[in-house]
Amino acid sequence: IGGSALGPQFVAEALSPNDPPMQIHFIDNTDPAGIDRVLYKLKDRLKSTLVIVISKSGGTPEPRNGMMEVKAAYAAQNLDFAPHAVATTTPDSKLGKIAKSEGWLNITPMADWVGGRTSELSSVGLLPAALQGIDIQAMLDGAKEMDIATRKHDIKGNPSALLALSWYAVGNGRGEKDMVVLPYKDSLLMFSRYLQQLVMESLGKEKDLDGNIVNQGIAVYGNKGSTDQHAYVQQLRDGVPNFFLTFIEVLEDRQGISPEVEPGVTSGDYLSGFLQGTRQALYENQRDSITVTIPKVNPKNVGALIALYERAVSFYGSLVNINAYHQPGVEAGKKAAATVLELQQQVVNVLKQEVSPLSLEEIAQKVGADDKIEIIYKILRHLAANQQNIVFHGNLGQPVNLAVSYQ
Repeated sequence: IGGSALGPQFVAEALSPNDPPMQIHFIDNTDPAGIDRVLYKLKDRLKSTLVIVISKSGGTPEPRNGMMEVKAAYAAQNLDFAPHAVATTTPDSKLGKIAKSEGWLNITPMADWVGGRTSELSSVGLLPAALQGIDIQAMLDGAKEMDIATRKHDIKGNPSALLALSWYAVGNGRGEKDMVVLPYKDSLLMFSRYLQQLVMESLGKEKDLDGNIVNQGIAVYGNKGSTDQHAYVQQLRDGVPNFFLTFIEVLEDRQGISPEVEPGVTSGDYLSGFLQGTRQALYENQRDSITVTIPKVNPKNVGALIALYERAVSFYGSLVNINAYHQPGVEAGKKAAATVLELQQQVVNVLKQEVSPLSLEEIAQKVGADDKIEIIYKILRHLAANQQNIVFHGNLGQPVNLAVSYQ
């Protein structure tokens, strides 16, 4: 799974039972060491592991590379990958064609208009949640109720409109203040990262719908309370006021009665006190904040929370006249990465044909990339560090004097 990973990760962290019927693991990056770590945990259980490959197009590098690595792990144990594999993808995608031709266990459809950051309440997020024993119907019910609430024309009764207008007001419609997200609940830790993608990828746009350069966006970061009271809350209260807080408050501490840690006081009382105290301390120093309160962390409320922020992002996009549902900056990064990999092949081919070592400048000239000497150096340094037959001659601290050969 690539860009769609944060939704399922957030839901797994928030809602997966302590002893789920199926334990979930994520490969969401093309980091070999990270992939190895996941596969190590599964090395004795691949025969009983279901692999869900999620990609709208089938061409996104992260899920494609993860799929190839997992396939290799199955092959190393003489296991057939196909009976363990499910594809979640759009009709006629590259991934769908692979799944059909190889006879995978199943293909679950994904609509082509669903973007990764808004896919948690589609098959992308619901299938992994269901396999963990999470009540996905309750998630959908909560989202449906929130959808009804966020279609109200009365602004005061429309929570997503209130959120969007608050963001607009606090940042003067130009994203002048960052959004700091502090859920006061361990199980909602991933919500900060989930919102980071949802808000920043949706609203971070260079141009508006009329083609004007506007450089819109709201930067989002956060972790959890009360842990962060011992981290960056110090700066939030006393430093540069270039942010607004979003507190996520959960009323229910735990299922059942809590023991007292002091006479008449529980750990949950402390957590609530820290939230209210931090909020008050920031207010006294003219720091802006929003508080979103839910009764408890359960599937219905998590579904509602997801729908609340998806709609708020849409409203804010309308307020500032941008398209919240494309990501040209991400696509530009993908194209640039593809160009680097193409350059890597050209550089290696040149070195293979040379008997004597070449300087970086000579390599750049031979591949017609005189303006990309630094990138060529970084490509070769990476290949050398990973035993791919590249040898440096000279001092790595002085790249201008280096020579490089292929052995």
